[in-house]
Amino acid sequence: MFNDEQCEKAKDLLALCRERKLMIATAESCTGGLIAALLTEIAGSSDVFERGFVTYSNHAKKEMLGVPADILAQWGAVSPQTADLMAKGALQHSQAHVSVAVTGIAGPGGGSLEKPVGLVYLAASIKTGLTIGRECRFGDIGRSKVREATVLAALDLLQGVIEGKESC
Repeated sequence: MFNDEQCEKAKDLLALCRERKLMIATAESCTGGLIAALLTEIAGSSDVFERGFVTYSNHAKKEMLGVPADILAQWGAVSPQTADLMAKGALQHSQAHVSVAVTGIAGPGGGSLEKPVGLVYLAASIKTGLTIGRECRFGDIGRSKVREATVLAALDLLQGVIEGKESC
């Protein structure tokens, strides 16, 4: 299901979490659970993967992660503000120590001049209080490719927040 590069990144991340005794939660919109699927593809991941939230609709983002309606109304589902609150909400609504959130426009439709297809916002948060975010503009490379690129970017961001990097 996943290629060698994806599986190796997932194994490395799981080993880092295991070493630091951290549990992971994911909050996914545009990837629809692919980050959680990749992490759980690795045998033994249950000792560090706590849960995944697939919050594709705004209602789900509000109900499951506590993203305020006014943030969604002001900034939209695809925004750094929403990604940040999704990551923090995943920590608040789970037993995890670290989380990653993704929200974006995978295409082929749904884009605009301001928010084109391939735009994805990611955020990773750790219970110590550090949250880092990233904007990725993958371009109109196809729905599957945007989602695959987002999964790899999410793993990198998780590693960054675990290692205490302010940005990565």
